[in-house]
Amino acid sequence: MSPWVRRLIVANIVMYGLQYFAPAVTEWLVLFPGLLLTRPWTIVTYMFLHSRSDIWHIIFNMYTLYLFGPRVEERLGSQHFIWLYLLSGIGGGLLSVVTTPAPIVGASAAIMGIIVAYAMYWPRDRILIWGILPVEMWMLATAYVLFDLVGFGGAQIAHFAHLGGVATGFLYLKALEIRSPARAWKKKVTTQRSPVVGGIGNGDPLKRWREIRLDDLHPINRDEVVRLLKKAQQDGTRSLTPEERATLDRFAGTT
Repeated sequence: MSPWVRRLIVANIVMYGLQYFAPAVTEWLVLFPGLLLTRPWTIVTYMFLHSRSDIWHIIFNMYTLYLFGPRVEERLGSQHFIWLYLLSGIGGGLLSVVTTPAPIVGASAAIMGIIVAYAMYWPRDRILIWGILPVEMWMLATAYVLFDLVGFGGAQIAHFAHLGGVATGFLYLKALEIRSPARAWKKKVTTQRSPVVGGIGNGDPLKRWREIRLDDLHPINRDEVVRLLKKAQQDGTRSLTPEERATLDRFAGTT
């Protein structure tokens, strides 16, 4: 498991135990729409609580987080991952507050943000439903949204919270994409094709290095590749050290 996925699962299990042995915890941390202004912390704390009468509530949520969370955290980095999780939960809670008078608990809205991220980055991954039926990830995410839109599962499910988590997660991911160093670099190299210092002759590897798929790299590697590409663009490929050239060649070879 990745670092934040492990912490979130542990936090939810610990809180579930506190709910069981100290029921007052639920009353103090649950999100009541009419009490949000006097209990503002509940817009965050509600997503760490689960129904005490239905153990499958927490089991399903934690299994889903365990299934999809680690790969999303690896792709986004831990900082962006936890912000995606929390903001999706907050967005889901706010939409539920303005549309439904019922109190809510559960991590589902936050986890819906994770599902959206997984579906955006790996839409063709196949998930086995009940261990038998293979479904591509984009279809599974779409089905979740449609079920919430039609109210599948009844009034006890916080459908608007799920939809709020989907919308907030999607917007956060789009904001990251717009601010991405990789996106800025792609825009620069597609609009600026002037010769670089040192020249680009036949056999120069800069053209091949530009084809590196930056979005597929870990954020740490992505930032280093962007830095080296900028250096080669501005100062010429001869300005790169042998180690820097080897780094770019390695990532170019994985595209």
